Amino acid sequence: MEVFSPILNQMVFLFGFIVIGFILSKWKFVPDDSARVISKLENILFVPALAMGTFIKSFNVSVLTNMWKLLLASLALLAVFIPVSMLFAKICFKEARLRKIAAYGLAFSNFGFMGNAIMSAVFPEIFSDYIIFTLPIWSAIYLWGAPVLLIAGSDDSGAKVPLKQRLKAFVNPMIVGMLIGMIIGLTGLKLPTGLQKVIDVSGECMSPLAMLLTGLTIGKIDLLALLKKWRIYLTTAIKLFAYPLIFFLIALVLPHNSFFNDTFFKCGMCFATMPMGLNTIVIPAAYGKDTTDAAGLALVSHIVSVITIPLFFMLLQTVVL
Repeated sequence: MEVFSPILNQMVFLFGFIVIGFILSKWKFVPDDSARVISKLENILFVPALAMGTFIKSFNVSVLTNMWKLLLASLALLAVFIPVSMLFAKICFKEARLRKIAAYGLAFSNFGFMGNAIMSAVFPEIFSDYIIFTLPIWSAIYLWGAPVLLIAGSDDSGAKVPLKQRLKAFVNPMIVGMLIGMIIGLTGLKLPTGLQKVIDVSGECMSPLAMLLTGLTIGKIDLLALLKKWRIYLTTAIKLFAYPLIFFLIALVLPHNSFFNDTFFKCGMCFATMPMGLNTIVIPAAYGKDTTDAAGLALVSHIVSVITIPLFFMLLQTVVL
């Protein structure tokens, strides 16, 4: 119960903001473009501030020399989960476009907004490690996931996203904020107290606003239409039960050493247990596509994850850690 209770409390806290966002959207208490505005604030200000503040406080030579371990471990997990996701997506959906959306959601999930919120609140001592751990996952999204599965899958023209455009995605506020934080952390530069507080408070806004964004986004769906789509429940069950179980079985057979340590197991379990992300809604919607199934996956998986995430972390702590 040492891990179960704090994670469950954090999930209830986060889910509360999802409910608030859902109500605000469903009953038209906020403008229709509110989700777009919050999304821009998250990506341009709050997430970069969280990354920058974390690395300012915790990044040092020791972390730098051990980065390769986290990066390699993350790549190894991707090598497992991406082909598994493609296989499960074919089982869950018949339509090619929905298969691509499901494959993206299964492979990448909400490891960013929700993963950051959970790891920074429950395991703050390894949050910088978690950000490093997710770098290969972000790279896979920029180079393959978003352009191939979501953009090409949504654009009727079938046009492929050029490699140059994919590489440009790496020059984004989160990466820039992280690099600035790394430099300040390594050099030991002391920022003025007021400036440091601006960075810290901006980072603290990330979690509640990310969950508000989730609620605002899924609040636009037709719940009655959603309840009729049994494939959504099948896909959610696979994502929230099969994937954590796969990682748990991997953790059981791996040696517990300096490479496969507690940090790796916690980061890996976080990645494996997260619900479906919002890109599966936002990107297809930008191309005028029906996002009912994607929004349904986001809604149902976020509801169920309130229980499954703390349960699998408790299992990991009891048996592996």
